[in-house]
Amino acid sequence: MNNFPIADMLTRIRNALKAEQRVVEMPSSKMKHQIARVLTEEKFIKGYRIVDIGQNKRNLQVFLRYNKQNDPVVKGLRIVSKPSRRMYVSLDEIPRVRNGLGVAVLSTSKGVLTDKQAKMLRVGGELVCYVW
Repeated sequence: MNNFPIADMLTRIRNALKAEQRVVEMPSSKMKHQIARVLTEEKFIKGYRIVDIGQNKRNLQVFLRYNKQNDPVVKGLRIVSKPSRRMYVSLDEIPRVRNGLGVAVLSTSKGVLTDKQAKMLRVGGELVCYVW
């Protein structure tokens, strides 16, 4: 088992997009569930579903989104905060990703939010990843 599940989640999504798969499955956690929620709200993925696999274990299914030319909507995913080096940002340090075309995902006291939502709610937090 990977000792950093968020990096594992992003890698699984990246690999599934390269292989042109429609669905990718991974072990579920609250944080992964919240990141999938944010990606769905921002229209990077079609949606997600939590599947019970028995013995109190659940998997997270992520439904990937492609455009009419069958190119993935997600062009890139980059992990920012790692267990060895956490990245925290205040309200005025929240970065713009790809000049506003991408989003920064933050874990804040108000939950997992995008950079725009965090600015609107006037909170900083841990910078989890960039998606564009």
